[in-house]
Order: sequence, then structure tokens, then C-alpha cells
Amino acid sequence: MTMRKRITRHPTRRVMVGHVPVGGGAPVVVQSMTNTDTADVVATVRQTYDLWQAGSELVRITVNTEDAARAVPRIREKLDALGCSVPLVGDFHFNGHRLVTAVPECAQALAKLRINPGNVGRGAKKDEQFATLIETAARHGKTVRIGVNWGSLDQELLARMMDENAQRPVPASPEEVMRRALIASALDSARRAEELGLGADRIILSCKLSGVQDLIDVYQDLASRCNYALHLGLTEAGMGSKGIVASTAALAVLLREGIGDTIRVSLTPKPDEPRTLEVQVAQEILQTLGIRSFTPLVTACPGCGRTTSTVFQELALKIQNWLREQMPVWRDTYPGVEDMSVAVMGCVVNGPGESKHANVGISLPGTNEVPVAPVYVDGEKTVTLKGGRIAEDFQVIVEDYVRRTYGRDAA
Repeated sequence: MTMRKRITRHPTRRVMVGHVPVGGGAPVVVQSMTNTDTADVVATVRQTYDLWQAGSELVRITVNTEDAARAVPRIREKLDALGCSVPLVGDFHFNGHRLVTAVPECAQALAKLRINPGNVGRGAKKDEQFATLIETAARHGKTVRIGVNWGSLDQELLARMMDENAQRPVPASPEEVMRRALIASALDSARRAEELGLGADRIILSCKLSGVQDLIDVYQDLASRCNYALHLGLTEAGMGSKGIVASTAALAVLLREGIGDTIRVSLTPKPDEPRTLEVQVAQEILQTLGIRSFTPLVTACPGCGRTTSTVFQELALKIQNWLREQMPVWRDTYPGVEDMSVAVMGCVVNGPGESKHANVGISLPGTNEVPVAPVYVDGEKTVTLKGGRIAEDFQVIVEDYVRRTYGRDAA
């Protein structure tokens, strides 16, 4: 089997977000965000619980009105009653300083506050309103993510840097100045937060853009300038395959360089598409890179003229969905099962070889092949399945392997 080169992580301070460690060598954390009206406690609790069940280790919720702020403690209470301990992150923009002042129990119920320096305030009020948020976090022992976004960059800072750039003998491009402004905003705000009494071990930074190359350039620069914990994400990634591919392209490069302590894949969900898809994509990025394991991965061939039957496709999908559905229970019952590999192959060309390399693999018959399906367990052929219950029989074999190999009594 191919040995992966160990990824050396960029050194950052460890930050605690509730009970979840971020940075300082801790595993890269997957997070997501609800899209419910936070004032709707029932809907927000339901979606937060679903995201947590899917594997989101932090969940961010919008706090934009006083009703939303007052709902936060009730959301926390109901999640605790369900046994859901996922830390909640409050997303504040424009009026956050007023909300944490009017509803102090909101900040108490959150594990982290997310603020954008460009959306804190304007003119003389900006410093005061920023200070209110930071001092609130410090008083309650909360972490703050200072999140700078391309679309909401501090315009005063950007105008000043543009003017300074214009005076240079060889001015940089406007795009380069904007990238520098993002980093300057994040680092200046972090320094100001420390001056206001928030410890460096309570600060996470992010500089999120919607362009893949821009994001990579900014985070490479940011990582070289500080050792704050870093949150990665391609903002407004988009919908469907575009959003998945763009996020993967950007995050994979940075994670492979050891940059990033927590990630989110900001997908635009299709109508009726589960919000949990963004959690699944984030997990698969980390698992494919060999950084973390979350659920057994299924290797399946793409199909060709030899595989005119859809049986292997249906079986691969069924097994993949079934494995993911088991993980909320298996995670505690069968430690290590997330590293298991399963192969579902469609013909004799690569079927036996790939099946032997998986922990459990099956090679289904292709066109004009004998209608039997050999099964391999840890490289050894153990049984040949045939008939109309191949899918059900193979699932039983996988389940038995999990129980024998990862159960508490496994030798």
C-alpha cells in the first residue's frame, strides 16, 4: 500500500472553543452554519442537531436581532437536553455590540463570537463598538473569530492603503492591495483585541475570499505573519459540483501545506438539499488528504462498456450511504472503524486487485462474465456470492467484519 507523506502543520496557538481544541497541533476541526431563523428555536435546534450528527464539531448560528439573541440560551438548553454538546458560535454583524449588551445571557451561552471588523461600525463609533464585543468575550471567557471577508472589507482601511499604493514608484495591482488589506485588517484587529484584554489563545483569524488562487495567496501570507489559529473557507463557494470543486481545490492546497486549524465548506444548498452535505464534503477533503478519518471510504470503479449492469453502482451507493448512517453509533461502539476501506468493483479487470487492497471488497460480474461475485477480506478471498441477494449478503459480511475487527472484545 502507498505510504502518505506526513503533513507538518503550521505552528499555531491552541484555542479552546467550548470543549473543542482548535490549533496547537489539535486535529483540524470541521464546522458548519445553520441557515434557519435563529429566533425559530425548534428549527434551529433541529438543524444544529442534524449537523452535529453528521460530524460538525462547531456550529455557527446567526445572531442578528434581539429575538435571535434571546433565543440562543434556549437553543443551548434544548441541545443539552438532547445530549448534543456541540459548541455554538454566534455570528454578529453591524449590531452585535448592542445585542450582547442588551442580552448578556446570549454571550454566556455561546462558545465563540464571530465578528467582522468591516461590519462592526463606521467612523468614531467603530473602535467603541469593537471594544464592546471584545470586552464581552473576555469577560465571559469566550473565544473570538476575527473574520475578514472580501465582500465586507473595512472600506476606510482599503481606501487608505489604495492611496498609499498610488504614491509608490511602482504601484501594486488593486487586487494585490485588497489582499494586503484583508491581512492587515485581521492582524490589526487581533492586536487591538489583545490590547483590550483578550488573550492570544482566545483568538482565531480568517481571511475568506471567493477566488481559489486569491484565497491560497492570502492564507500563505497570513500564516507566515502570525501564529494565531486559522479558520479556512472559500466564501460563497457556490452550488453543487462548482462549490465542491472550488472549495476542495483551495482547501486541499493549504491543508497540504499544513495551513488551517478549522475548516468550513460554504456550499449553497440546492432546494431541499440537506445542509449536512457541506459537513460531508469537509470531512472527505480531510480524509482524502490523510489528515483525519471520519467514516469508512468506499472505492468504486466509474464503469465502462464492460459494466452495462447498474448492480455495482447501486451496491456502491447503498453501502456508502449505509456506512455513513451507522457512524453516529459506530463512532463510540467501534473505535477505529472510520479507517476501514471497502471496495465495490464492477468487473474482472480491476475488481479483484482493488478488492484485495481493501479491508472488505467485492468484485461484481461485468458483461459476459460468470454471474458470481468473489468477496475478499483483508486480501484473502473468503466467499463467492451469487443470486439475487448479493447486496444484502455483502452488507452482512461488512457488518460482521466491523463487529469482529473493531468491537470492544476484538483481540
